Amino acid sequence: MNIGIVCYPTYGGSGVVATELGKALALRGHKVHFITYKQPARLDFFTENTFYHEVYVSHYPLFDFPPYETALTSHLVDVVKSAQLDLLHVHYAIPHASAAILAKQILATEGIHIPVITTLHGTDITLVGKDASFEPVVRYSINMSDGVSSVSESLKQDTYTHLKVNREILVIPNFIDFTRFSKQNREHFKTAIAPNGEKLIVHTSNFRKVKRIDDAVKVFAEIRKQMPSKLLLIGDGPERIQIEKLCRELELGESVTFLGKQNQVEEILSVCDLFLMPSETESFGLAALEAMACELPVISSNAGGIPELNIDGVTGFLCNVGDVASMAEKALYILSDNNRLETFKHAALARAKEFDINQIVPIYENFYRAILSKQAK
Repeated sequence: MNIGIVCYPTYGGSGVVATELGKALALRGHKVHFITYKQPARLDFFTENTFYHEVYVSHYPLFDFPPYETALTSHLVDVVKSAQLDLLHVHYAIPHASAAILAKQILATEGIHIPVITTLHGTDITLVGKDASFEPVVRYSINMSDGVSSVSESLKQDTYTHLKVNREILVIPNFIDFTRFSKQNREHFKTAIAPNGEKLIVHTSNFRKVKRIDDAVKVFAEIRKQMPSKLLLIGDGPERIQIEKLCRELELGESVTFLGKQNQVEEILSVCDLFLMPSETESFGLAALEAMACELPVISSNAGGIPELNIDGVTGFLCNVGDVASMAEKALYILSDNNRLETFKHAALARAKEFDINQIVPIYENFYRAILSKQAK
């Protein structure tokens, strides 16, 4: 198949999933065309069958805001025709689905029929989709798509609850590539970070308020009172300054390390003992899956789609959003006994293997074929 993938090129979950999916499809012999405003963070040019089409937005004094959606629509029309695409797979409803639907309608006037598949990732429904400024467009774009998928059952139900969607939504969970995300021998790295055998706790996110990183820090502060430990914070974003301030207020000193954005996050995960995800909401929890693939138990909130991944009492524990005391108690329960910790680590890895990319990508391929088959009738 000749597939166009539209996504955000950032480190966010939707962009990561879209890029990794495209790369996997290319390795399986499909031609994959990435269409976005910047090269995706996880895309390199050493993968056969992948192509990158940059969307350029002209800046005119008339526009207070660059009309990206219009430029994207025009570029989609051009790429569909020039590359002779079989279908468009757009990730995140706004503005990608709406742009793709408009491009589909433009192409239809020229006798070209291109199916559009929309994958919903989370805040495009739970945040943007509920905003009255966007809701009619989000709803229309989903209803006019030829196929719709979501990354969790929770997100699927949120979509039906918040929007008047009449399309069937197929749940296709996020996935993990074990050729990259697996526990690696980096003992020298661990010795450098924890020279006295401290337990290593880790959190990774885009440092937005919804991630509740302050809760992760407070949980760590309680752990540190009971055992030698250190906290590694991976990522960056608008909450970083406030989190740094909180660390000073709690007098955590050098026990907290801000590592910023990391391209090789799996190397850091490989030396850690526990992953914290206290988010207010998560459509799936891709960062937790990456941690579990590196054999890390997860202490998380029970929000959104996280319970579909993290099995309470088996791969870690689920706690109510904001319940720092319970999260700290469960973390200490896992960390205080090395045999128990190893049991949770093995269970986390076993669960992660259920989301192996080699099991999930064929589901997308079958979904594509089903949509193309309907179009051919």
